[in-house]
Amino acid sequence: PWPILVSFSVLFTVIGFVGYCHTIKNSLLLFFSGLVLLLSGLCCWWRDVIREATFEGKHTKAVQRGIYIGMILFIISEAMFFFAFFWAFFSSAINPVPQIGGVWPPAGLTPIKPLGLPLLNTFILLTSGATVTCCHHSIVGGLRKRALLSLFSTVCLGMLFTGFQYVEYLRAPFSISDGIYGSIFYMLTGFHGFHVIVGTIF
Repeated sequence: PWPILVSFSVLFTVIGFVGYCHTIKNSLLLFFSGLVLLLSGLCCWWRDVIREATFEGKHTKAVQRGIYIGMILFIISEAMFFFAFFWAFFSSAINPVPQIGGVWPPAGLTPIKPLGLPLLNTFILLTSGATVTCCHHSIVGGLRKRALLSLFSTVCLGMLFTGFQYVEYLRAPFSISDGIYGSIFYMLTGFHGFHVIVGTIF
């Protein structure tokens, strides 16, 4: 039942979010209900996958190959998702239309300086990549204490990144409603930050 539950919970979450954006009554309740259903459905589904693989030995070579191909397709879909937003950004930046003043960034909009907080966040993210790689190698080598320390460092760096991104959003001189620049900026950085949050939690 888990794929069906997860599908409907995603539907409820999206409908609730869209309803909230259009100030429809009780849509926030639907959003959070869908989110809770989604997380609980995923946890139960993953629990069953682990149980079937570890204790029941039901993961044949065909099932393992299916899971492998599913993960590859998921990663490709994620890459295409971000590729679409980068395409929109570069298309707008390389050929700015007269409606935004024919310049990029649009006339009257002050962009965030890249050498401040964004550079620090990039360094934090790269460092967390190094610590999670160290954790992986420690697990493979059987070094439990080193693996736990590396994993703890990775989680702390992920939380630090999220905190700094929140500060960056608070200080930003433009909003998501400030034309193509604002919408692309917040969509790209927001979904990237969401991926960091999910990675920190799981």
